Amino acid sequence: MTMADDLWLVAGLGNPEPKYDGTRHNAGFAALDALAQAWNIPVAKAKFQGLWGQGSVGAHRVVLLKPLTYMNLSGASVAAAAGFFKIPAAHVIVLCDDITQAPGKLRIRPSGSAGGHNGLKSIIAALGGENFARIRIGVGAKPAPDYDLADWVLGRLPAEDKKAIEARHGDIAAAAQLVMDGRLAEAQNRYNR
Repeated sequence: MTMADDLWLVAGLGNPEPKYDGTRHNAGFAALDALAQAWNIPVAKAKFQGLWGQGSVGAHRVVLLKPLTYMNLSGASVAAAAGFFKIPAAHVIVLCDDITQAPGKLRIRPSGSAGGHNGLKSIIAALGGENFARIRIGVGAKPAPDYDLADWVLGRLPAEDKKAIEARHGDIAAAAQLVMDGRLAEAQNRYNR
């Protein structure tokens, strides 16, 4: 196995403007910031319509990416970075919010549909398939079926929910490392709860 075979792309999804900080839709950005800190990989270089940084995690070389394209166009940034570094979809891990899970609940999957998530939809289209891992971060469901989805995901997280999500950042880092180690099922057993 060459070093190039062991290069991974971890992308955290969100919206770039400061007004979106702390919103449900930016749970992926917040998680990526936590990973960058835990792994000591600054995400400060501008390219691929995003901010990125590169470093090592265990035996793996990792590119961390925050697409600055806005959520619905995340795929343009992810595909540009994956293409530049020749990273196959199977070595891409996406961190994103999930309104079907309670705040702080994680759902790790090896692949699958977008499940109504526009960021995932964009990445699936740009990479040409669903074959990439995702760590979906619960942000809680809409309070009522007729509540506007955009208002909900662009709404700020209440302090309690924010705390529940931040408490899982260490687990997200550990899960991402297990995925890179080829132990996705173990990550699911340990952290999908």
